[in-house]
Amino acid sequence: MKATIERSTLLRCLSHVQSVVERRNTIPILSNVLIEASGSGSLRIMATDLDLQVVETLGAVSVEQAGAITVSAHLLFDIARKLPDGSQVSLDAADNRMVVKAGRSRFQLPTLPRDDFPVIAEGELPTSFEIPAATLGQLIDRTRFAISTEETRYYLNGIFLHVSDEELKAAATDGHRLARFTLPRPDGAEGMPDVIVPRKCVGELRKLLEEALDTNVLVDLSASKIRFTLGGENGVVLTSKLIDGTFPDYTRVIPTGNDKLLKIDPKSFFEGVDRVATIATEKTRAVKMALEQDRVTLSVTSPDNGTAAEEVPADYSSDGFEIGFNANYLKDILGQIDGDTVELHLADAGAPTLIRQNDQSPALYVLMPMRV
Repeated sequence: MKATIERSTLLRCLSHVQSVVERRNTIPILSNVLIEASGSGSLRIMATDLDLQVVETLGAVSVEQAGAITVSAHLLFDIARKLPDGSQVSLDAADNRMVVKAGRSRFQLPTLPRDDFPVIAEGELPTSFEIPAATLGQLIDRTRFAISTEETRYYLNGIFLHVSDEELKAAATDGHRLARFTLPRPDGAEGMPDVIVPRKCVGELRKLLEEALDTNVLVDLSASKIRFTLGGENGVVLTSKLIDGTFPDYTRVIPTGNDKLLKIDPKSFFEGVDRVATIATEKTRAVKMALEQDRVTLSVTSPDNGTAAEEVPADYSSDGFEIGFNANYLKDILGQIDGDTVELHLADAGAPTLIRQNDQSPALYVLMPMRV
């Protein structure tokens, strides 16, 4: 195999694929990327961790000899990163070695044969629909912070996607908080199976969306696999296995009868919570909210660090009461609100609280209170 490619094109592609590759691998070939040069003048670069696979096709490549080889992903990425800007990079593979040349630099890297490189078998992906990249990015941003990191509850380690009559819904929860995002059901998504997209796939997809914001993403899925295609022919294809588990019926925890409404500016609320939480101990992270007529008093008491309190003006006219929340969870949710007001629908100190921008917003959050 012999091909020449512009350094920035190679670097951008390697930055996409190398983050899929795990740093520590018991199977040596999983540390490598597969590079395939075709006679038609394109280069295909692929990486996998056996659960997630990313393939990028690069056009405008000078191919002298078609062929395929695998080489260390992180090594090639680091080399490309340090080569001079604008240089032409020659990749020449033969005899279990790949020679990388650019300008006066020359590297000789060990390789492994392409036949040993594992490929995820996609099988049939009967459900297929398109979604604007910007919308998909928003869906991820509004929900992924609530994904659980507890490996024992593996079925919560991702974003749950499902369709109802007219809507496509995404939800994530870690048992303490819930985030849900709703959008109109795309054409082709009817009859789609309920799926849980793993956290790592969500993270890699979000990075790829940064560079494709004005395009549509093609989503193909079955009950066990999902594939995202960005940028058409010369683009990126991300394929992932789905989490094999049942996501809990989260609709049961969304409160419908919370009759106390608090309206507040999310920015000043966020900053107030952030300030008083400075003295909260790592273990509790609890902030107390005392609700009174048109104001909220935030306070934290720590046996080691003393006390803190701050008053934030708010629109509130129900009975006064006190409720406690995990400061970080509250800040995570407030950080997702773009507008000038956020609504908190409360019931009492022990009941889950519903948080949203307004009744028209596609995102909705539920936060469990803490005892303080």
